[in-house]
Amino acid sequence: MQNYEESVSFLGTWGRFQRRVFLLFCLTSIPSGYNILCVMFLLASPPHHCHIPVHSNLSQDWIQAIIPVQMEAGQPERSSCSRYELDVVQNLSAWGFTPSLGPAHNLSVLGSGPGVLLSGLKQESCKDGWTYSTEYYESTVVTEFNLVCGDQWKQPLTSLAYFLGGLCGCLVSGQISDRVGRKPVLFSAIAMLSVFSSAVAFAPSWPVFTLLFFMMGVGQIASYIALFVLGSEILVGSTRVLFSGLGLPAVYVLGMMLLPGTAYLVTNWRHLSLIMTVPGLACMPLWWLIPESPRWLVSCGRFQEAELLLKSAALENRVEAPQVIFLSAKVEKEESQETESLSFLDLLRTSNIRNVTFKLWLIWFSLSVSYFGLSFNLSSLYGNPFLNYFLLSTVELPAYLVSCVAACSLPRRLSCISFTLLGALALLLIQITLHSYANLTLTLVLIGKFGILAGTGVLYMFTGELFPTVIRNTAMSSCAMFSRVGSSVSPYLLQLAVFYQFLPWIIVGSLSLLSVLLCFFLPETFRQPLTDTIEQMPTTQQSVCSWPWASTAPSKDDGKSTKDQTTAPEIICTTRL
Repeated sequence: MQNYEESVSFLGTWGRFQRRVFLLFCLTSIPSGYNILCVMFLLASPPHHCHIPVHSNLSQDWIQAIIPVQMEAGQPERSSCSRYELDVVQNLSAWGFTPSLGPAHNLSVLGSGPGVLLSGLKQESCKDGWTYSTEYYESTVVTEFNLVCGDQWKQPLTSLAYFLGGLCGCLVSGQISDRVGRKPVLFSAIAMLSVFSSAVAFAPSWPVFTLLFFMMGVGQIASYIALFVLGSEILVGSTRVLFSGLGLPAVYVLGMMLLPGTAYLVTNWRHLSLIMTVPGLACMPLWWLIPESPRWLVSCGRFQEAELLLKSAALENRVEAPQVIFLSAKVEKEESQETESLSFLDLLRTSNIRNVTFKLWLIWFSLSVSYFGLSFNLSSLYGNPFLNYFLLSTVELPAYLVSCVAACSLPRRLSCISFTLLGALALLLIQITLHSYANLTLTLVLIGKFGILAGTGVLYMFTGELFPTVIRNTAMSSCAMFSRVGSSVSPYLLQLAVFYQFLPWIIVGSLSLLSVLLCFFLPETFRQPLTDTIEQMPTTQQSVCSWPWASTAPSKDDGKSTKDQTTAPEIICTTRL
């Protein structure tokens, strides 16, 4: 609605009503943030080796030696998927032979009897199952359903199902909320998240768990999208900027920080799944406190309901509402319908918007792979996994704050390039420190996460400013789609370590560098008037003529002023998705 905010200006921006819904919206984001990292803990894969039956009657020396020792990353590690043939070892143990590690291990002999060179023994798969370390986890989905060795491919596939659920949530939640309202979709998604989170706790098999996990992914992203849109439509002006740029992300990260602590205390994955339902259930009574979006009600022609809601808010703020709030609402509705006539294909129709679209799709995909790939690769680092993931979540708070400050005072390209380059360089340096300096490696990971997330924060606003008004929402939805595709691919990054141990980190860092390179070829939008039509977009030749730190003054004959464009609340709010 072009004049909606003028119509509701009598409410002010920070009255009692705004403060109340601001707090309620932030609290309602906790279930979504609390569940986003559940993949890391429910699907954790502890160290394991082949199980040796108690009735095998092996001597203590052979019990210790029956698992082969392999060199991994220059360090000796017990094999996770093989053992020496149990029948042969049983006979050798019964005859009084003792295992010998051979010349490669300084001919150290574990026993006092006649030695048998272990390298001469044949190996077999884990026919009797596996024994898993319980140092950090009592049980996980991986340990219960034995998703290791020959079934290890099921681990990333399960994570993929969760992120594909998020992709479907992106597709359907917006369309449904446009039809039935923001509030019903918000609480339906929270209910879905809680119901399926409790349902996975009773999953009897891996296929059932994967299906339920997919539905959890749908509810997780759908609840956040509906909440974000609802808050962005009810709040206006600087309050909306504060909500979308800092308030909502900060409380969302707080939810992320709570899960590692919970997983540390509750090490059984079924019990953890049940506890994950609690934040969602606690939010359900908020249905009677959170209002529907009056902007959506007006867009549907339900003017009386919208005016009743706004007059109630006026009473709460102790201000007087006009007798008729939406005098020209019907005219505005017709104008908005004309504006939404463009389709997804219009993003590729002309060369100027097509060039920008392709570059942004690739940037969003690359940064999403880097963001989630970083979280998955963290499991390969040394140290307490709960502390690692807690720190990885905590670093998002300063990243959001810094990106907000940079968006208000620095050119978009310079901010995006600088932050992303910082993250890329930190991630590429990890291959030097990975196995030698554990604390330094963790520091580089946190710097990498900070840089990528801060760059992504600026990219949200940058993307919204690049596209014209007539197709901005469609363009942002397409970029969010490619971002979800990137998150779906990220679980497979860790599997590439079998080819080269540093390959996941190299790919994450290289994709971030690719994003930096592509940003150089995007036009600057800082302190520039927003474009309304595709024809007003700059051409590719204009995009590469200035350095990232350059900020061109807007032309005087343009209909829009710089003041109207700089840090526009509409851009900050509609692009945070």
